[in-house]
Amino acid sequence: MAELDQAAGNSEQFTLAQPRTAQEWEGYFDLRWRVLREPWGQPRGTERDALDAESLHLFAGDAAGAVAAVGRLQLNSPAEAQVRYMAVDKTCCGHGLGSRILSGLEDRARSEDVTRIVLNARDNAINFYRRHGYKVEGLGDILFGKVRHFRTHKLLAASQ
Repeated sequence: MAELDQAAGNSEQFTLAQPRTAQEWEGYFDLRWRVLREPWGQPRGTERDALDAESLHLFAGDAAGAVAAVGRLQLNSPAEAQVRYMAVDKTCCGHGLGSRILSGLEDRARSEDVTRIVLNARDNAINFYRRHGYKVEGLGDILFGKVRHFRTHKLLAASQ
């Protein structure tokens, strides 16, 4: 896997795409595991679930093939979608990549005529989602007995 350019402070240096090649999928799932599972001692494989095959996946990657940010959108019903597995490589936090992934997932939801997006935001990410228009509905699960989540939602305007 190519290493991320630590000086890459500009999110424009990264391309937003759906993973297609084996290398892209490897980088996609590796980042999900490193950010969302490894810090809590979870084994590889726990970053995947049965809904991956039917969901939309986006990643931000650089020219060398390194994956810097990821996210997934799954349809819960014709009117509701759920954002899951949002992760940004720690060397790229604060440069807008999470916002680009979230915006891309929301655009796809609109194109599917989804009117509501839900997600479970980790305690350390709740302000990010609030800045993007998500409203807290209440407390969610505590993942691994340690990671507090909040149930949130956002109503989407119809696609143009």
